[in-house]
Amino acid sequence: MSEHNPYYPLFLNLSGKKCTVLGGGQVALRKVTSLLKYFAMVTVISPRLCAGLRKLADDGKIKVISRPYRAGDLDGAVVAIVATSSDAVNNAATAEAREKKVPVNVVDNPGLSDFIVPSIVRRGNLTLAVSTAGSSPALARRIRRKLEQEFGTEYATLTRLVAEVRASLKKRKIKVSSMDWQDALDLDTLIGQLKQGQAGKTRETLLASLIKSKNKQRL
Repeated sequence: MSEHNPYYPLFLNLSGKKCTVLGGGQVALRKVTSLLKYFAMVTVISPRLCAGLRKLADDGKIKVISRPYRAGDLDGAVVAIVATSSDAVNNAATAEAREKKVPVNVVDNPGLSDFIVPSIVRRGNLTLAVSTAGSSPALARRIRRKLEQEFGTEYATLTRLVAEVRASLKKRKIKVSSMDWQDALDLDTLIGQLKQGQAGKTRETLLASLIKSKNKQRL
């Protein structure tokens, strides 16, 4: 994937939706674990499973079909991830995915993939995704670790407080422009307050700033 043909960033709602993973090794385990964090219904197809996948199966967290891939295995899937060491399986599964219009990711093979999975930093409802379009996963992970240090858990709190303030303004029928929101979201001030454990003050600061901006417009 070149700079002239980049990937389109997209966040998917996988909750309660079928995702099929081909492969039973450690790589498949990492992909499955990630999907489960987003409440996907995961089906793993592989004749052998690593200990981690077996544990997930025993705990009832994933469905397992204990055999090699067969044509038709991607029926009903909204996403397919192929994590096998077999080129034949990778190519056949990709062909089926194309035919059935199922987005597919073939691990370590961007050329066969419809999408790639970025390195992710998650803080509550705030998600930061880093991708190098498959050119350097190591660089993406390095940048992710840097972001993990810069964006602490206080950002999860701020995201929640912003949602609460938005709901409060809506209930009071106060409309605030996008520009007013940008001006009110003084991250240095708000994050500083949250780091001191002043969530209530942060909410009040944000709400007061937004209402002040709205009142200025009336003058």
